[in-house]
Amino acid sequence: MAERAPFLNTAYSAYHHRERPAEDEELTRVGPGTPCGEYLRRFWQPIVLGGELGELPRRLRILGEDLVAFRDKSGAIGLLELHCPHRGTSLEFGLIADKGIRCCYHGWLFDTDGTILETPGEPADSTLKDRLFHGAYPVHEYAGLVFAYMGPPDRTPAFPVLDTYDLPGHRLTARSPTLWECNWLQVKENSMDPAHLAFLHTLPGSEGFTDDFKELGEWDWMETPVGMVYIDTRRQGDRVWVRVADFILPNIHQFPPNADPMAQRNSINRPQATTWAVPLDDTHTMQIGYYRAPEGKEPRRGTGFGQDGSRPYQERQRIPGDYDAQISIHGGIARHGLEHLAATDRGIIMMRNMIRQGIRVVRNGEDLGHPMLRNGSPVPTYSHDRVVAGIAPAPTPEEDRQLLREVARNVVAETVKTGLATG
Repeated sequence: MAERAPFLNTAYSAYHHRERPAEDEELTRVGPGTPCGEYLRRFWQPIVLGGELGELPRRLRILGEDLVAFRDKSGAIGLLELHCPHRGTSLEFGLIADKGIRCCYHGWLFDTDGTILETPGEPADSTLKDRLFHGAYPVHEYAGLVFAYMGPPDRTPAFPVLDTYDLPGHRLTARSPTLWECNWLQVKENSMDPAHLAFLHTLPGSEGFTDDFKELGEWDWMETPVGMVYIDTRRQGDRVWVRVADFILPNIHQFPPNADPMAQRNSINRPQATTWAVPLDDTHTMQIGYYRAPEGKEPRRGTGFGQDGSRPYQERQRIPGDYDAQISIHGGIARHGLEHLAATDRGIIMMRNMIRQGIRVVRNGEDLGHPMLRNGSPVPTYSHDRVVAGIAPAPTPEEDRQLLREVARNVVAETVKTGLATG
């Protein structure tokens, strides 16, 4: 396979474009032992809503591994390898016990940490259960989501808490997961692509974005201690609207509210959502995370929320959304050798480079040193929007675009330096 498809420069030249470059396996493959899979396993990942663990076990597929999650009758949560170590029966048919889960086939009982508590039918003097463990991963339940750590046990980090989990006057709500039938990377790249807002989300029939987005913004990208941000900046008279969205390594994004027009904005607004793109395998991704809203108000679920393939196909053709745009890329896994990246893709390039750097650090056995892997106080994040008043337009359009970029960069730099106040 060619690494990059030819650059077509004549009409009717598809004949010369039939060879398909391979996908970028370093960034897209997530199974056990793959470079990207081992990188993602160094972080706590949300895997299921806590409320979905009831009387029956839940079969899950996370990072290419088949697992079973359950809450035993004592309230403890387990995440175990799917197949019983005795004869391989699936524990999705297991019986939830007062302590642990029991295989339906021969009654072996497993605790949440993989300890084998009972092996019915074995001789009374058998020591098998004292010598053998079943595969298990540690879990942590927080604000309605169950998180798992699937990396090396001796590298288990403390559970991280983002500063947006506890915003004064706001309520945090776990969002139901949605399945996206494509690779995790193209789902997450959307979070650093402000250019699509001005087209995809302003198509007739789209909902959730104000008319302000119909005009192109001034776009920029900056690194932060936790990853990077995009900055979408717009002018209204002598007021400048600075809108900042987070990408938090390795697979989280946050973005501020979209529904209120610029003219009504008079305070600092923190993100309306925190979303993980959790790979189930190489071609299926779960979007899961949190909504937040002011106390007494319901979260606003703008365009992009709740999308899946359940809408009629022709409706999706007439009013496509993020889901349709992303799952249709190159049949499920983007082939970067077919792309022709442009100026608006600077954020995508930065993001890929950041992820690739982290992958290679892990592959080389080095310490990531990322804030999400450290003990301590809540992890600062930077997504918000604000209106900066008293910024008169510059003499020419080009000079004003430069002025907007400077205002926006100063806002982000000050935010990184001093943190955010909540409006």
